[in-house]
Amino acid sequence: MDNYPDYGIKDVEILDTQVCHEGFLAIDRVVLRHRLYDGGWSSAFAREVMRRRPGVGVLLYDPERDKVLMVEQFRAGCLDNEAGPWMLELVAGIVEDRESPADVAVREAKEEADSTIDRLIPVCEYYNSPGGSSERISLYCARVDTRRARGIHGLRHEHEDIRTVVLDRLQAEEAVRNGRINNAMSIIAIQWLRLNLEEVKRTLLSE
Repeated sequence: MDNYPDYGIKDVEILDTQVCHEGFLAIDRVVLRHRLYDGGWSSAFAREVMRRRPGVGVLLYDPERDKVLMVEQFRAGCLDNEAGPWMLELVAGIVEDRESPADVAVREAKEEADSTIDRLIPVCEYYNSPGGSSERISLYCARVDTRRARGIHGLRHEHEDIRTVVLDRLQAEEAVRNGRINNAMSIIAIQWLRLNLEEVKRTLLSE
């Protein structure tokens, strides 16, 4: 391997930060410089960064029936999607003050899918779009009974209009392949389930 250094937060110098926008999304303009792999420091440059609280997604899985419970809702960021801006997604939400990611998974499962969950299996943590956003996602998998999973849910004061969608696991995998499911959180979780299926079933069915 090339003998390049491993850099960390101490190898970045933030020279200035300006708040450009505070709304549904917050945007900062950050002027910085950082160490270079070949030695020395970069010149100062500016980047706009979308500042968001950490997010949480939870794959609701029924191990007895081999089905997944997903939700479909309007997404303003997908207005250029030829199929329309309604996305098939995991139950998900943002971490609020004094909440843990696990708390959010439980809360959002109830708000968005009227489902009660308890034990959570951690899947992974990742940055959603590190080139321009600070949002970090925590993914979980949880057991759900899909027999009672129907209806329209969400919080009206947050303009949520969310319908539940139950898919066979193989249907969900096919939806990833054909592009019907086209958001990173859902793709990661469904592929993870495929890779870890037997262990997930043993874990969730042993309770």
